[in-house]
Amino acid sequence: MTNTQIAVARLGSTGPAVGRIGLGAMGMSGSYGPADEAESKATVHAALDSGARLVDTGDFYAMGHNELLVGRAIADRPREETILSVKFGAMIGPDGSWQGFDSRPAALRNFLSYSLRRLGVDHVDIYRPARLDPAVPIEDTVGAIAELVDAGYVRHIGLSEVGAETLRRAAAVHPIADLQIEYSLFSRGIETEILPVCRELGIGITAYGVLSRGLLSDTAPGRTADFGPADYRAHTPRFQGANLAANLALVDALATLARDKGVSTAQLAIAWVLSRGGDIVPLIGARTRTRWSEALGALDIALTGADIAAIEAAVPAAAVAGSRYAEAQMSALDSER
Repeated sequence: MTNTQIAVARLGSTGPAVGRIGLGAMGMSGSYGPADEAESKATVHAALDSGARLVDTGDFYAMGHNELLVGRAIADRPREETILSVKFGAMIGPDGSWQGFDSRPAALRNFLSYSLRRLGVDHVDIYRPARLDPAVPIEDTVGAIAELVDAGYVRHIGLSEVGAETLRRAAAVHPIADLQIEYSLFSRGIETEILPVCRELGIGITAYGVLSRGLLSDTAPGRTADFGPADYRAHTPRFQGANLAANLALVDALATLARDKGVSTAQLAIAWVLSRGGDIVPLIGARTRTRWSEALGALDIALTGADIAAIEAAVPAAAVAGSRYAEAQMSALDSER
């Protein structure tokens, strides 16, 4: 039975009703090191049982493995319990190398066909290009997804990591439910222009990277051991050398505030994102039921204005060291232009 402890949020003015926090499934397919499939499936169930509803995946996460896992996890649940958010368009070679993006209408229709089969469903709730394809006008991409909406294979259109101008152009073609974009104490770039435009256009925010890939936690990785070769963070600037040392100092300052409030560092970081507005739904990349349960605790934290000021003084945006992606990936982000 669904636990209603998670309040309901709506993604933008036209999107679906979801829980106040959602589940990001990428880490269940090895992006941050080994994951246990049985525990991953149990975590999906725990999220649904707590009323989260929103489960986010991508067809390129471990080359389809993540969609297959999510599909197996939700197979024995009523379809309406899950709001499936699926990203497409990232191209990966057989050696794992990055091959760019493809959001041509013919390509995305093909991608969706494979996603529906892997997920074991007849529609996805939100379908979105993972990045802006520089070779394809966003109008063409959104228009093609709109045809899939009309055909019943997609319920809502989302976007990911695009800037304000692209948002306006896309919304002129079809209503956009939400923008998926990184947002955390360590990544506040959306506040200047992107977030205000989303609010103007009635577009919700699904915020990923809320814990900055584990940095904003009491078990921040990198303190005592190197990352494994398959761990995404081994190649992320914020986890390298002097950048890591500077960032861990910020984490320690946040941890002090968390201890004073009797909560975990991760809970305080999630609570800060929640406090930024009811139109922002954090995606929590939990791989275990324990981590999901910890995330739920953030919903009970009420931050005062003084609390927020103290948090932002402890973690000044300008003090965060290193970009959120490696240089080649940063250059592909329309949201950073």
